Amino acid sequence: MKKSHFFKPAQKLTQDSHWVALVGNPNCGKTAIFNLLTGLNQKVSNYPGITVEKKEGTVYAQGDKTFNLLDLPGTYSLSAESFDEQIVSDQVLSWAKGENPPAVIVSVVDASNLSRNLYLTTQLLDLDIPTIVVLNMMDQLKDSSQIEIQKLKKELGVSAVVPISAKMNWGLDALKSAIQKSLVNLAQTNHQSQWINQDISHQIKLLIEPHFSSSKFAAAHALRRISRNESLNGENSNIEAIRNSILELGYNTDTLEATLRYKWIDGILPFVQPKIRTKIQKETRSERWDKILTHPWMGPAIFMAILYFIFQSIFTWASIPMDWIQAGIDNIAIFVLSNMSPGMLRDILVEGIIGGVGAIVIFLPQILILSFFLTVLEDTGYMARVAFMLDKSMTKMGLHGKSILPLMSAYACAIPGIMSTRTIDSWKERLVTILILPLMSCSARLPVYTLLISAFIPPITVGGYFNLQGLTLVVMYFLGTVTALILAKIFSRFIKEKSSSSFVMELPPYRVPITRSVIRQVFIRGKLFLVNAGKIIMAISILLWFLASYPKVDSSLTDVNPIHHSYAGKIGHAMEPVIRPLGFDWKIGIGLLTSFAAREVMVSTMATIYNVEDRGDETVNLREAMRNDVDEKTGVPVYTPLIALALMVFYVFAAQCMATFAIVRQETNSWKWPLFMIAYLTILAYAGAFIVYRGGLLLGYS
Repeated sequence: MKKSHFFKPAQKLTQDSHWVALVGNPNCGKTAIFNLLTGLNQKVSNYPGITVEKKEGTVYAQGDKTFNLLDLPGTYSLSAESFDEQIVSDQVLSWAKGENPPAVIVSVVDASNLSRNLYLTTQLLDLDIPTIVVLNMMDQLKDSSQIEIQKLKKELGVSAVVPISAKMNWGLDALKSAIQKSLVNLAQTNHQSQWINQDISHQIKLLIEPHFSSSKFAAAHALRRISRNESLNGENSNIEAIRNSILELGYNTDTLEATLRYKWIDGILPFVQPKIRTKIQKETRSERWDKILTHPWMGPAIFMAILYFIFQSIFTWASIPMDWIQAGIDNIAIFVLSNMSPGMLRDILVEGIIGGVGAIVIFLPQILILSFFLTVLEDTGYMARVAFMLDKSMTKMGLHGKSILPLMSAYACAIPGIMSTRTIDSWKERLVTILILPLMSCSARLPVYTLLISAFIPPITVGGYFNLQGLTLVVMYFLGTVTALILAKIFSRFIKEKSSSSFVMELPPYRVPITRSVIRQVFIRGKLFLVNAGKIIMAISILLWFLASYPKVDSSLTDVNPIHHSYAGKIGHAMEPVIRPLGFDWKIGIGLLTSFAAREVMVSTMATIYNVEDRGDETVNLREAMRNDVDEKTGVPVYTPLIALALMVFYVFAAQCMATFAIVRQETNSWKWPLFMIAYLTILAYAGAFIVYRGGLLLGYS
């Protein structure tokens, strides 16, 4: 395998004789088990590739005993094909060399697909570390495929085989008990029978490396090197000679390990699943659904309809709770104004904190609705179908089928989207995906879109069905997505890579989302949004209040607007010549500047400026304030639907979000790419807004 340009060595874990490793295939329920055992809230989904880095937690077992649990990314085997699989491969390799190995390995297996899942289990058994096999998703097994637990334990030679269902939340106590017993009896090892036959063992003995703690793992590692034609310390001649000898025995060297392991697995399955009979399989319900949802033309049409429904729901469902939150914020402001003496502290609370932070908090319902739909789409297994359906189109645009998950994740936040690109095998396709991810409209842009749409786009019906506000929101998301795909095609022409990667993906069965999992993910997203409002936005709102309130202007000058002479006013007016061609004024200029911390800060910035400018007895309704704002000299509206549209287009492309570029720096291990992203996104945003505004003026719009 060609090493990724982004490869970083696995971090060494803290020395601890009582820590347990959780390993399994993608989408086998491994992280769900981790959450149930530790009480943590790592993201789970019915889609492979959700866990892309190591997660650690503490499990509290019986008798006040505790042990540390490590959740590794999902992988199908130790022959790594992507960055996240490389993390697992390197970690296991270090254990084989005696570098802080776990006391116990928990191998999580999808019980409904035993043959495929046991492949990784057999690789882990070679380590001679006490291993527990967890048969997850036992609730999905039919009577005809029940597993003989004790026979499987005997054939694998493991410490225990524990049937559980993470979805139904049963079997966890038995798993904890099995882990505790294994931790007490650390001298126990696995007794798996030999899966490498004698003629192959004789051929590979020259490549066995002596520094491995397990002779079985050393032999298996040598076998993997032969399959990958991987030399070590100038052993090219040995590798070639051995491969030729194995070919003469009638084996395919490229699939040698898989051939031998599956031969062994197929040999034990009749004993552990005796009720399975080879017969013509009936078409499953998932297959019937797939004929419709992945159809060449019905599939994309259904996907677009789902997206439109989501964006329409964001407006229609969120309106009432938004009004409730706005009323609550107004009541808090009135309470503070009524019970505090006039002064700087009261002004900071009402105009800065309540006005600034409150202007963002009212958009919480929309964030929760978007998070709910994205979580449901992932948990049902539909997003895996979207990836499969769009793979051909993605390939034509220089992307990878696995790019779908990062791109869809970026609708919530670009940062987890960028991190999930680790599942992409090709470094070129991974880099191209990273470069275009900021163009996917994240939830931080949603408050900006919603503010401008609700203030300037009338809620009329178009074509007898489509709501214009919802349609405008769809257009903003569509514009970012289409631009991202066009740029992906351009970038892929300039970023060269000799090797290409194929897209092989297992489609998970359709599943009813677990209610607690959906609620957990929506809660986490909402919590992150509010925490962000409580930290970054509050700090910026307070700072901006000072900048907008000082220096003080002589109160006798009644014809002077104090905010124009404040520090914020001076900064904004200094920016105005640059942004005036876009139709933007100094207030928007301040918003563009502060939103580099986070895009949604744009909304709180405008709210703080209007609250300071108004100095009324309650907080300003930002939508009404912007809609009714007029030029003091000409009486012409400061903001119009055309300016609002230009500003939305600017934010579709804008580079504002320093946290995103920090994570790009981390993932690419270079300043080159984040700086390039800032430059091209800023130019694109300015050009897009300029074309919309100037084009609108030429067409007669004002």
